Amino acid sequence: MRLTLVRHATLVLEIAGLRLLVDPQLDDQGARPAIDGTPNPRRNPLVPLPLPAEEVVRGLDAVVVTHLHRDHLDETAERLLPRDVPVLCQPEDEARLLGLGLAALPVADALDWRGLAVHRTGGRHGHGELADRLGPVSGFVLGPLYVAGDTVWCADVEEAIRRHGPPAAVVNAGGARFTHGDPITMTPEDVREVAARVPTVVAVHMEAINHCVVTRTELRAAVPGVRVPEDGETLELDG
Repeated sequence: MRLTLVRHATLVLEIAGLRLLVDPQLDDQGARPAIDGTPNPRRNPLVPLPLPAEEVVRGLDAVVVTHLHRDHLDETAERLLPRDVPVLCQPEDEARLLGLGLAALPVADALDWRGLAVHRTGGRHGHGELADRLGPVSGFVLGPLYVAGDTVWCADVEEAIRRHGPPAAVVNAGGARFTHGDPITMTPEDVREVAARVPTVVAVHMEAINHCVVTRTELRAAVPGVRVPEDGETLELDG
């Protein structure tokens, strides 16, 4: 199993002979304004893609969209994604994706797609009422790999790990936050909870959007053993 971090939460996964693109954010550097009410008011994305967007979407078997926030499906991705490739999604997002002309394939709970077992999992995009406003969000178990999506450590994540026992997980770290309130993606403490239960943890979602405040260096120091790829880096994972 191979995982390439493109940028932020955008991944190219090679699993069981299939090529999957997760949460495509493909805009040029600085194409969008800073997220309102957040630290570090710089235009997004903060960094360029490590390869052309057209290359990212080439040769895909499927796309996985965990939710529809712009840092997980942006306008460039909407324009470039192939219209004949299935887009696995949460049921709440089916109508919007179909309206874009994309081949939405909602996952209510589980399906067997081309021999790959796919399970949708829950999550909390923050804490309390803020998480309610930012939801719904989902994660996906794709064969041996758990892609947690935009969530903090919560009962849904703990249950997904207990139920599926994944050998590897990808978590969206960075401790993303607004200027007031608790983080809305995983902090080092949250990542540590996952690492205590999953043999291999890959942390992404850092240093590309202005509200993500935990750096790669800080996360590596806080949770040794977690794999923290650079943009464009490919990892070989067991599974």
